[in-house]
Amino acid sequence: MSSYLTEAIGTFFLVLTIGLAVLSGNPLAPLAIGAILMAMVYMGGHISGAHYNPAVSVAALIGGKMDRRDLFPYIVAQLVGAMLASFSVLIILGQTFVPSPGVDAGILSVLMSEIFFAFAVVLVVLNVAMNDATAGNSFYGAAIGFVVMAGIFAVGDVSGGVFNPAVGVGFILIDAFVAGGSLDNLWVYIVGPIIGGLVAVKAFDIQHLEASST
Repeated sequence: MSSYLTEAIGTFFLVLTIGLAVLSGNPLAPLAIGAILMAMVYMGGHISGAHYNPAVSVAALIGGKMDRRDLFPYIVAQLVGAMLASFSVLIILGQTFVPSPGVDAGILSVLMSEIFFAFAVVLVVLNVAMNDATAGNSFYGAAIGFVVMAGIFAVGDVSGGVFNPAVGVGFILIDAFVAGGSLDNLWVYIVGPIIGGLVAVKAFDIQHLEASST
């Protein structure tokens, strides 16, 4: 239960910060998002592994870093945290936030952006937080926070810079239920990160297969 609560809390503060920081119009919103993620990873890493992202949880399961029976409760906790945070943004600011692709961004550009940076996020998590070779390091939270921050700066204007199905689902569902928003972009924020995470597992396996053979 402590792991599931930690996943819900960590995802809640990640999503809450995303909504509040982006709606504020602050150009340094990606820095705030990376910082809260880093802090939440340090907060929960020793309890739940600090996934806060269904793509990370799926990758952890496939990579043998997670018990199969924990996958569904982890994802439920992440989605609950995300939706509570999205609703909290509405209560605090009086408006919903919904991530969306850039006006001129084609679907291929959007999907590639989500896949590439979800790949980067998951590969970093696997190497710095779930790898026996780096166990006990002090930099895992910073590495994860910085890669998310970099991704948002890099492709936020293209895809919305989500890289996390819980973020997409939380914001888009609350916006749809409360403000009658569209579900059209939801699939991108589920499919893109999951594909990126699955490819990252394969890349991680190749990295460490070659490393163990040298």
